[in-house]
Amino acid sequence: MRSADLDAISVDAFGTLVTLRDPIGALGRALRERGLEESPEAIGCAFRAEVAYYRPRSHLGCDPQSLRSLRRECVRVFLDELGAAIPPETFVEAFMAALVFDLIPGTQQALGVLADSGLALACVANWDVSLHELLAELAVADRFGTIVTSAEVRAGKPSPLIFKRALVELGVGAGRTLHIGDEDIDWVGAQAAGLQFAPAPLSTLPGRLGLVQERAS
Repeated sequence: MRSADLDAISVDAFGTLVTLRDPIGALGRALRERGLEESPEAIGCAFRAEVAYYRPRSHLGCDPQSLRSLRRECVRVFLDELGAAIPPETFVEAFMAALVFDLIPGTQQALGVLADSGLALACVANWDVSLHELLAELAVADRFGTIVTSAEVRAGKPSPLIFKRALVELGVGAGRTLHIGDEDIDWVGAQAAGLQFAPAPLSTLPGRLGLVQERAS
């Protein structure tokens, strides 16, 4: 596969573009501030339960009000798993503060090389509407011609709808667009929408497309 065969690249978010710092320590400190001492193992189990609840419901956080409701419910799942008698609405701020995302090493450089080659870029992710704000904070939002979340489409990967929205907003054809991601839902959804697919990591994509990386991160 060569860059000359493509007009656009769509990029998955979590696991491809960004990663999450381990939140267990911060969550433990927030719980202790409320008089609860929980083991890292128990907090990790509760956090995994919250993630499992959030992932198929990311599309429900489609505006500020619904996002607040979704976060409250996710925190309720976390606290219920711990058996913690804390009103969920009082713990949302602390819970969200514990979720710190970073760019995966090499992605900033890779996005620069891809954009400089003339390829249109989209971020296509199963995420609530807060993804726009997160990518702005990480200084990569302006790299993308469009950012499409499951919340805006009301359907997430592997549904082809989220990919089709990105294609329309970029004004490109499916056959000349490549999606890069780290999960089966990326491959299945891209295939269903007629896109080509490449597995993560994003940092190596310019090299795989025959582009020379000359920028520093």
